[in-house]
Amino acid sequence: MRETNRCFADLRALGVDFQPLPDKDSGGGCALVGTVKLLDIGVPTANLGAIRCGQARAFAGWARNGVAPAAYQILGSELSRIVSMGSYACRNTVGTSGPARRSGHAIANAIDIGAFELKDGRRISILRDWNAADPDVRRFLRTVHTSACRRFGTVLSPDYNAVHRDHLHLEDDHARFCR
Repeated sequence: MRETNRCFADLRALGVDFQPLPDKDSGGGCALVGTVKLLDIGVPTANLGAIRCGQARAFAGWARNGVAPAAYQILGSELSRIVSMGSYACRNTVGTSGPARRSGHAIANAIDIGAFELKDGRRISILRDWNAADPDVRRFLRTVHTSACRRFGTVLSPDYNAVHRDHLHLEDDHARFCR
């Protein structure tokens, strides 16, 4: 609880508007503990549900200090929205070998990002644009990927496997695994 309260204080200090969520143990390795609903991180984000507080802190920093500046500097447009494909889902990892194990999504410690929308009307999607003909679009996606690798323990992209062909998987697990 002390770690969660410290994280809540960190979010407040960053000016992040959030709502603490009640803890809930769904059994079988699925739980919501120390989670928040992000209301305003300074960058509009779609489709986010419950997120573990530390993951929320890392995500807010990445969105503000990695994605938004990269959009403006590389693509010449302000970021209007980050499109998430979700956070919490009680499920196992997908596309990995070995015995089944719970995904970081099962404890709301992972976010999947599918696209970035710009104020000039462009939508940069992981599925369509990861290997885009436009070198600036490719550079933007590689830049935000590299930035994510500095903030999250596990970052998976289309370069990892076919399961991730349409999103970036961002997980605050201290694993130092970036593909």
